Amino acid sequence: MTHRIGIDVGGTFTDFIVVTDDATLELFKVPTSLDDQSRAVMQGLQTFAEGRGVDLARLLADTELIVHGTTTADNTMIEMNGAVTGLITTEGHRDEIDIRRGYKEDIWDPSAPPPVPIAPRRRRFGVPERLDFRGTVRRELDEDATRAALRRLRLQGVESIAVCLLFSFVNPVHEKRVRELIAEECPDARISLSHEVMPTAPEFERTSTTLVDAYVGPRVETYLKRLEGSLRDAGYGRDLLIMQSNGGIMTAEFLAKRAVAALGSGPTGGAMSAAALAVEAGEEDIIAIDMGGTSYEVCMIKGGQPTIKSFWNWQHRYLVGLPMVEMHSIGAGGGSIAVVEAGALRVGPESANAEPGPLCYGRGGTAATVTDANLLLGYINPEALCGGEFKLTTDGVREAVLEQVGVPLGLDAVEAAHGIFRIVNANMANAIRRVSSEAGFDPRDFSLVVYGGNGPVHAGKQAEELGITKLIVPKTSPAFSALGLLVADYVVDIQSSYITPAGRAEAARVNALLDDMEARARSELSLAGLGDSDIEFERYLNICYPGQNFDMSVLAVLRDGRMTQAGVADTIEGFHNLHEELHAYAVREEEPIIRAVRLHAVGRTVKPPRVRYPALGASAEAALRGRRSAYFDGRFVDTPVYDGDRLGSGHRLEGPAIVEERFTTIVLYPGHTAELDEAGNYRIQIS
Repeated sequence: MTHRIGIDVGGTFTDFIVVTDDATLELFKVPTSLDDQSRAVMQGLQTFAEGRGVDLARLLADTELIVHGTTTADNTMIEMNGAVTGLITTEGHRDEIDIRRGYKEDIWDPSAPPPVPIAPRRRRFGVPERLDFRGTVRRELDEDATRAALRRLRLQGVESIAVCLLFSFVNPVHEKRVRELIAEECPDARISLSHEVMPTAPEFERTSTTLVDAYVGPRVETYLKRLEGSLRDAGYGRDLLIMQSNGGIMTAEFLAKRAVAALGSGPTGGAMSAAALAVEAGEEDIIAIDMGGTSYEVCMIKGGQPTIKSFWNWQHRYLVGLPMVEMHSIGAGGGSIAVVEAGALRVGPESANAEPGPLCYGRGGTAATVTDANLLLGYINPEALCGGEFKLTTDGVREAVLEQVGVPLGLDAVEAAHGIFRIVNANMANAIRRVSSEAGFDPRDFSLVVYGGNGPVHAGKQAEELGITKLIVPKTSPAFSALGLLVADYVVDIQSSYITPAGRAEAARVNALLDDMEARARSELSLAGLGDSDIEFERYLNICYPGQNFDMSVLAVLRDGRMTQAGVADTIEGFHNLHEELHAYAVREEEPIIRAVRLHAVGRTVKPPRVRYPALGASAEAALRGRRSAYFDGRFVDTPVYDGDRLGSGHRLEGPAIVEERFTTIVLYPGHTAELDEAGNYRIQIS
């Protein structure tokens, strides 16, 4: 029997989901090892093998693929503990990264500090050289000045060097020569060249993206090599596959060279899984929410597809100008810490993480968290977390919530716990409002797909506040991001600069760029063992109106797979229509500007078989585990508690009620009803 294994590393738990070729599914969790994530990965695989009564080598020999979502790149940016990074740029442009288009995340705070610099000014050097916008060399690279700059970087102990020269995306001759000089002067440094990382204008966006790649690259590369080595030593003989921020998977070897594409790797898996579920469930317009132990992510999915934002992606205060699944993340999870500041209650973004974790974990935590509040309110069972394998303690929890939150606010322990619950729900509801309003949609027109270990506890109250009436909670929700890794396809997304007024665009030039990019995509996908017949291509033109800073990817209109002059005109008309749809206006009398040609290459994977849940009788009463007191509508209510493993398709529940799945708890609030379908989705209706 062969296995497919998806592994998603979170801030608190590392999630595993295993699907076999006979359509059985198993999910489990282990605490994340924050100092070295690969330890938890290997520990989880060892635990699963022991549970199956086989050694790890046998398990891995029978494993068809392992797909991994890693937070290494994100953690590096959050903690700002990446490589000692230097920057080589064209003379006079070394401060581009500080100017950053004048952009500030909080425009109303003139004292808002700039981000922590990836490359401080002393590690940024401009070198004499110049190309014009056509790629013609106007001034040769000054190699002596470049060597001098590199020697100064070496003396500062740089581990990674980003190179971003003007118009290198049109002609990379100077950047390629700088790479050769780095190899001579700083042979141990990792190199990120802007024409390879982001081969398009504008300059700030390219500089920022290249710097982020250089900064996270060594840690990502080291982690992936360590994990690959551990898997290989344990008996796994295939490629380790990694989720990219664009929603596709690629080999670890590919990601090591383009580390910036690993940002958002883990949450992206959940978005892809939600998109697949939406199509299967007949709910193509959904809002996917993921509440884990540390963070909360929101992704809007329209027509069964998540939005891929190709340009203005701000990640940890730096812009990444690569295609990414558009998600919004806030610090709200089970481990979010509650504090009283200036007489007001704040929950998150600080988190207790996996170590020491919430106070109720009994691992030395002292701060009151969301999970502690949920325990006091009766929503979660201290004896049933993770199927009883991970027990919680109530010792000191009530006292800590009272002391840290209740006393400063003049509340008792239960009122304080309910305050924590309400504040974190409001934070998450506001995140949904922001995402939906920025996209121009009313959340009431969408269904809510809920996952993450903590999501099903809180989602019902968020839905009530937003006016959403339909929720879907899959049985696999605790490891939903890990499942998404197994349904994703191989993806390579490439752009080539082509800056021209639309009326002067040459179809032959577009075709030449597409041919070159297709050859590169096939070469990169060959690393995954894919042949030409396994690959599908989507072709786009990036277009904007004159004076606009940001362009839009518009699906190219082709004839027999080739661009024609008529096709260029039809694509421009498509741009006007798309601009009107997204921004409520189009300026058809203006001649748009084409900025780049983009290729989205997809290598289709064989999807795991879907698990089906049979009917287990007409009544859900056989699944009744017991009753406990839980807090609803300002008072404790004697509430039925159901065993999720004993619920089958067609079973219907009415709130207030609690369903205990092995790794999550679903809270049905008064006025909510739930019915389990045969795909294993709890369909919750709010009256």
